[in-house]
Amino acid sequence: MISILIFFAGAMFGSFFNMLIYRLPNGVSLTNPKRSICPKCNSVIKWYHNIPIISYLFLKGKCGYCGVSIPPRYLFVELITAFVTLAVFAKFGLSLEFVLYTLVFYLLIILSFIDFDFKAVPDYLLILVLLSSLASQYENLLQALTHGMLFAGGIVLLELFVTYYIQNIKSKITKDKTLEDQKALGDGDIPIVASIGVVLGVELGMVALFLAALFAMLPSVYNKIFQNDIETPFIPYLSLGFLSAFLFGEKILFFL
Repeated sequence: MISILIFFAGAMFGSFFNMLIYRLPNGVSLTNPKRSICPKCNSVIKWYHNIPIISYLFLKGKCGYCGVSIPPRYLFVELITAFVTLAVFAKFGLSLEFVLYTLVFYLLIILSFIDFDFKAVPDYLLILVLLSSLASQYENLLQALTHGMLFAGGIVLLELFVTYYIQNIKSKITKDKTLEDQKALGDGDIPIVASIGVVLGVELGMVALFLAALFAMLPSVYNKIFQNDIETPFIPYLSLGFLSAFLFGEKILFFL
């Protein structure tokens, strides 16, 4: 019973995060309007049209007033947030660790979907992720900070070399001038990598980065071939690698 309550509590947070994902990057006030409105017809959404997961399915992904389609992303965010909440709860139960780690992954969910839409994220959210990651390691703060700085420094050096290769070698080989200004990683990726080091340490942190690279490979190739898009948001895949290593990293290391 408590697992069901945790799941739906997570879905409710996911519904709130949908508002943040839309409003924060667009500079829309979080308090005005106080309630959600349809961006097409400007109708205030009734509470029974805004029940997480259930309302989306009941309304078949459409506004209850004008019938305009609601992006599937709203349902995905609610489901992902619910399952992440339940997974962290299964690992830690009702505890301080559950609250702290859930906060870390909640922030990563918000950042990931903003990055998908805008390929840029607010700096203050990156700072909050890093601070919440450090807070989750309150018992070993110095060691966690050391690991975070190690990962941040390592990814900066890697980005330097890979960017040099892309801009100066790959661009000449492929004769693609668009690569001359491309960077291997965005500045927003560095705090996420540092947070991975803070929470997971060296071994599991490396697993998380390896998984993130694997997860990002297929959409990167797809974007390049079919959409001619050379820029792939990496924060969502870093977050997915982070979560996977956090939940299953010990089992992965066992097989390695």
